[in-house]
Amino acid sequence: MIKRIFNYLLIVGAVFLAVFLTHQYALNNSQLILSFSLLKMYLFHAIASVVVYVMIEIVADKLPSQAGYAFLAAVFLKIGVFILLFSAVIFPEVTLPKFQRISLIIPLFLFLIIEAIAASKLLNAKIY
Repeated sequence: MIKRIFNYLLIVGAVFLAVFLTHQYALNNSQLILSFSLLKMYLFHAIASVVVYVMIEIVADKLPSQAGYAFLAAVFLKIGVFILLFSAVIFPEVTLPKFQRISLIIPLFLFLIIEAIAASKLLNAKIY
């Protein structure tokens, strides 16, 4: 369990660095300015992703048949906390330009996909 969590942490860290730096470079090259902190977005999603995965690992150890439900609950909680913390960014008074909306969605879906792949691998390993 500890080895899988450490591997997941390494993968999330590597993806965080690679995608965040690429995203920041692309925005700087095109001279686009965001109305929010891109670093805070990526950090939130990376940390929340690790927390979700650790929770799934713990539930899969104790109740393997309930780990899928734990994953769904954790993802909904993560999205709820994201909306609470970043509500001013998500629901501004003026409509966000398209590049800013895309910059909000990229880290969300990126780390959600990583979580889903890791959770499915974990659940498949626990079943067989």
